[in-house]
Amino acid sequence: MAVNPALTERGDVEAAQEFTAKVRELKVALHTVIVGQDRILREVLTALFSRGHGLIIGVPGLAKTLLVKTLAQALGWDFKRIQFTPDLMPSDITGTEILQTDAGTGNRYMNFVKGPLFANLILADEINRTPPKTQAALLEAMQELTVTAAGKTYHLDPPFFVLATQNPIEHEGTYPLPEAQLDRFMFSINISYPDRADELKIVSDTTTTEFPTVRPVFNKEEVLRFQALVRRVPVSSHVLEYAVDLARASRPSGDKQNAYVNEYVEWGAGPRASQYLVLGAKTLALLDGRPSPSCDDVRSIAKPVFEHRILPNYKAAGEGITSAQIVDTLLKNVKEPDYRGR
Repeated sequence: MAVNPALTERGDVEAAQEFTAKVRELKVALHTVIVGQDRILREVLTALFSRGHGLIIGVPGLAKTLLVKTLAQALGWDFKRIQFTPDLMPSDITGTEILQTDAGTGNRYMNFVKGPLFANLILADEINRTPPKTQAALLEAMQELTVTAAGKTYHLDPPFFVLATQNPIEHEGTYPLPEAQLDRFMFSINISYPDRADELKIVSDTTTTEFPTVRPVFNKEEVLRFQALVRRVPVSSHVLEYAVDLARASRPSGDKQNAYVNEYVEWGAGPRASQYLVLGAKTLALLDGRPSPSCDDVRSIAKPVFEHRILPNYKAAGEGITSAQIVDTLLKNVKEPDYRGR
């Protein structure tokens, strides 16, 4: 959907107020099915309106699939779930050409039958269970909004949003995503067990004969309009500098002040991390009804942006130091730039 270049600042302010109200309504709809998980929903919605994609990591039984299906219902989008398996081929998700016969003329021709990637919201279930070639077909769609099949390129209709799931406790028979492919995901979203109160409500709500229905809150055009609005949110130079400084501090270098990272990190986050820190911070500001993002917004999404982009080295693994701990150290060590320019 084209963005009107003549939009005034006042128009953007009104659009931001509309966005905040609509997202509030969306959260209410999601919580008719999803109990708790406020942080998870916030990260998923941040990825959605930033035009990113999310990798949801959690053990079985934590309603990862239910969350994505409920989101699709609340958005009213065309939704497809792809169960990734070791024998899944790229053509199984992109589509394939089939030889058909014209009933009227008897002529035979090749007809492309679209695969499940031709949808708006994709659940890539257990993405690490399929070979790299099939993973790459999905990642092309995520990055380029295109699908290549039988030597031809087909364009996907926006909005296009992928939420992939991964089970962290099973490794046999899996194909872990390479770091270069992990970098295509805006967030790695770690989902954990609910607390006792939430678990009591889950059990109470799901062991009866009633199951709530979720009505659509957004349409596709609204989502595209709000995604464009996120890009127009102003960001101050010191917030921009802080995001870039965080990403740069995650990379090993010859700088002695970066001793911790030099000691424990094989390689750090690239420029895409800086971009997603800023885009995510802009989206968070809109979600909260604020005119522009702060360094606190950058800090609040640092873990989901960095955890799958920072690779600890062998020494870190030997000492039990995780990428999450490295991010915590970065947040302590990297100082926020002075917005007064001093």
